[in-house]
Amino acid sequence: MHNVNLSEVDHLPIDVLPIGTDYAPGHLLPRHSHRRAQLLYGARGVMQVDTDDGSWTVPAHRAVLIPAGTTHEVVMDAVTTWSLYIEPDAVPWWPTRCVVAEISPLLRELLRTANAFAADYDAAGRDGAVIDLILHELRGLTPTPLSVSLPHDEPFRSLCRRYLAEPDLAVSNADWARTAAMSLRTFDRRFLAQTGTSPAAWRSRARLLAGLRMLPSASVTEVAVRLGYSSPAAFTAAFTRAFGSPPTHYA
Repeated sequence: MHNVNLSEVDHLPIDVLPIGTDYAPGHLLPRHSHRRAQLLYGARGVMQVDTDDGSWTVPAHRAVLIPAGTTHEVVMDAVTTWSLYIEPDAVPWWPTRCVVAEISPLLRELLRTANAFAADYDAAGRDGAVIDLILHELRGLTPTPLSVSLPHDEPFRSLCRRYLAEPDLAVSNADWARTAAMSLRTFDRRFLAQTGTSPAAWRSRARLLAGLRMLPSASVTEVAVRLGYSSPAAFTAAFTRAFGSPPTHYA
């Protein structure tokens, strides 16, 4: 199925509904949730998925596993998705929090195949066997740490969301503390309690995630300059420490 609204087919007595969708650059899917679990795979483009407790960046050829009932919003940057909407009882092993994962060439081709199925595909025949193999492959996915936590309380949450949208190397802990009308020590302590990390470390990771979104359309050197790193080598080293692979792995 392609460019079909889930609400049109959610009633079908099928455990797994494959739906592919094309999105224009900058398209925003506002906060929503699904009764089913969702595998959101990007065949092209970059996605940013935000929930109440975190933000996940999903480059092309990766996927995010979204638990059933999880409220989320998604920013799509010229994305084509191949999604699966799955009855929760069919995947009792599904994660309870969003997870980004690499997708193998085999699984990518299986998803491509499944997203061409009709709404009433034969779940007991070949099409059903493809779906069964997809679910088997999904159980072995390796998570990729392409996320950052989000505070629940204000003003911390708004500060972080604004920074994710427009990271700025010049922003300091003192700037954030003044905006929050707190002392620097109080702000740092409360931010750490909310996120498990310091404000400076959080902003550093958020900038790297922003770089991840830039890489499909800009060189490593250009991204390093835009993010304020002293050199491409410094950006590459920080990126590799944070995400386990160099920027060229995602370009």
